[in-house]
Amino acid sequence: MSADTRTAAPVTPAAPETRAADPALAARFWANAGGIAFGGDYNPEQWPREVHAEDLVLMKEAGVTLLSVGIFSWALLEPREGEYDFGWLDEVMDNLAGAGIKVALATATAAPPAWLVRKHPEILPVTADGTVLGGGSRRHYTPSSSAYRRYATGITRVIAERYKDHPALALWHVDNELGCHVSEFYGDEDAQAFRDWLARRHGTIEALNDAWGTAFWSQHYASFDEIQPPRVAPSTLNPGQQLDFQRYSSWALIDYYRALLAVLREVTPHVPATTNLMASSATRSMDYFDWARDLDVIANDHYLVAADPDNHVELAFSADLTRGIAGGRPWLLMEHSTSAVNWQPRNRPKLPGEMLRNSLAHVARGADAVMFFQWRQSFAGSEKFHSAMVPHGGKDTRVFREVCELGAALRRLAEVQGSLVESRVAIVFDYEAWWAAELDSHPSADVRYLDMLRDFHGSLFRRGVTADVLHPAADLSGYDLVLVCTLYAVDDGAAANIAAAARRGATLLVSYFSGIVDKHDHVRLGGYPGAFRDLLGVSVEEFHPLPAGGTVALDDGSTGSVWSEQVRLAGAEAPASFTSYPLAGVPALTRHAAGAGTAWYLATRPDAAALDRLVDRLLAESGVAPAAAAAPGVELVRRRHPDGRSYLFALNHGRSEATVDASGRELLGGGRFTGTVAAGGCAVVAED
Repeated sequence: MSADTRTAAPVTPAAPETRAADPALAARFWANAGGIAFGGDYNPEQWPREVHAEDLVLMKEAGVTLLSVGIFSWALLEPREGEYDFGWLDEVMDNLAGAGIKVALATATAAPPAWLVRKHPEILPVTADGTVLGGGSRRHYTPSSSAYRRYATGITRVIAERYKDHPALALWHVDNELGCHVSEFYGDEDAQAFRDWLARRHGTIEALNDAWGTAFWSQHYASFDEIQPPRVAPSTLNPGQQLDFQRYSSWALIDYYRALLAVLREVTPHVPATTNLMASSATRSMDYFDWARDLDVIANDHYLVAADPDNHVELAFSADLTRGIAGGRPWLLMEHSTSAVNWQPRNRPKLPGEMLRNSLAHVARGADAVMFFQWRQSFAGSEKFHSAMVPHGGKDTRVFREVCELGAALRRLAEVQGSLVESRVAIVFDYEAWWAAELDSHPSADVRYLDMLRDFHGSLFRRGVTADVLHPAADLSGYDLVLVCTLYAVDDGAAANIAAAARRGATLLVSYFSGIVDKHDHVRLGGYPGAFRDLLGVSVEEFHPLPAGGTVALDDGSTGSVWSEQVRLAGAEAPASFTSYPLAGVPALTRHAAGAGTAWYLATRPDAAALDRLVDRLLAESGVAPAAAAAPGVELVRRRHPDGRSYLFALNHGRSEATVDASGRELLGGGRFTGTVAAGGCAVVAED
């Protein structure tokens, strides 16, 4: 046991706004990876020492090169306040270094120990209805707690000082899945931190009153001290308050990350840092485009939804989003599963070959590391039925054999590392627009932010066309087709950026319920879709949301659902119109010249066949072609090095052999590519 070295001074809840991502540290990490990194979460504290020895043998057999260690180990590293036991972790780190395995070492702060909860119960999260969430689980703290920050930065410093020069240390894994389970916090310290954040954001209380429109319902504030988080109330809450609280909640979590990062930068300025995001179609509470400015390496966790028959398409969307968050640069898949998870209502195992396809799909879409939760399947605890690289049955199992096959496959793909994904299509995605679009008191509860994005992405996926999922302020100059779906809230700068893409020559499509409000959720007056009205050459007088399950007919033979509206042409043409009263003859799809490009507007949610026909038309107009010609059911993505070397990933999700029009070396099996991919199989072609 060592003496307590924790500082007694509290950590300021509002860390400086300087954003700390270091591209040089990221480059160093990837340069030292030696190919596509492979591994997972390693929790040796759950096992006796003799199992540790077996682990090293099996890791060598599987080809493991990178492990996350110590994520939930605080209670063992500091069993009592100020007393530390690092003997077991020292041994593990030394053994991994000896085996040539690199470590993403965690700050151990993802679950506070029982003694800390007992001493400082004020660290516990409080929900909107005032419920205090207890311990006995994980993530049972609020990021704005000054006490928790003091202790969390303390244990982070102790770990950093101890392992700062360890040869196994390659990356800091800061906390774990920030915002998982609880992402919004309503306690007293959270309320004060929210008020402080509002004062910095708005400057004066009158500016806040203007932004929130507090003249409505007598909500005017005389000072910031009067403001509370949007706790449970008798009726609907102020939408400006809700939107700002969502922004604050995302900021509070990354601000907590920055407090730990500041310690790591001080002690180990040479070691890159990250935290594992959860970028997927299921996670909306954190603005990961904002977070990316503090992460040296973008890392993501992704899990399939077993009940979704097209979960491989959702995987592709999440991977494309992660790549967008990473600015197109390589990223790290920090967690996914070898087979079943434990937290869905029905947890089916992955089918033979599915794990390989999942893993290579992430690599195809930009991941230069493939990791799992976890290395060895737990025999106790909440996640004991979550699959792992070494399952309960040990090495003589299908799962472990497939893990070894994957490790061998990734070694064969070493030359792919560092190449970038090719795409000429951009799908605009904005967390703030997601938050705003799904606030209450809107025209239709059936308008969900992701629906149209996922519809278009899925149609492109089935055509072998890769899309980059990008923030609306991102550089769109390299894209020939830009899709803007349900971008309900957009600021003037982002709207101008999108318009500029069309005027430069891109084909642009904007869907319904886009451009309606500004960054304060104030309606843009003069006719919808306000921010894009002139660009699109249309003006919408009134929304006509459809009844639950209702449809509307179009004169091209298609049907729409969810939405329709009173569109008036103001320079655009109408390739398709509604046919039913009261919108008979009203445009449903419009096209307008915009500088050197074109701007389309879609005023309903088309049926699947109609959407596919529209996508084909947009691809033809923009000149965007699939990565290759292939049979249906084959996922196609191309990665390319700056020197021109290119790699076509062809992943066959079907149950019959599929043809792919490509030639070159096939890296997984060796030799020349034969032009076919086996049922459920994969090919990676180093193209001629």
